[in-house]
Amino acid sequence: MQESKRQKQVGQLIQKELSDIFQRMGYNVTEGGMISISTVRVTPDLLEARVYLSMFQIKDTAAMLNQIKDRNWEIRKELGLRVGKQLRRVPELSYFLDDTLDYVFRMEELFKKIRDDDAGKENK
Repeated sequence: MQESKRQKQVGQLIQKELSDIFQRMGYNVTEGGMISISTVRVTPDLLEARVYLSMFQIKDTAAMLNQIKDRNWEIRKELGLRVGKQLRRVPELSYFLDDTLDYVFRMEELFKKIRDDDAGKENK
């Protein structure tokens, strides 16, 4: 189903504000890795926002995701203070792991291996 213009606007607003909140809470650079908010998808009724997090060089992504979920009330409260004038209700936040970056790295490794194998065959 196609997202409406309002859904996209609200998603971008939430993404921008959550990025700033994460930066202030110290989640953007943690444990020698980085966390960024790749996408925010909002339901048509604007009552739920699905936040997709991209984690780079974080050893235990599941534990970090649980840590963020545990502080969800604090994050949502801060978000409410920031977007309270633009939205009637602050959406419920659900966090998901975005593994697109891992997929890209795996594909690059496979392409490199294929190129190396082709170069090895040409030298024989």
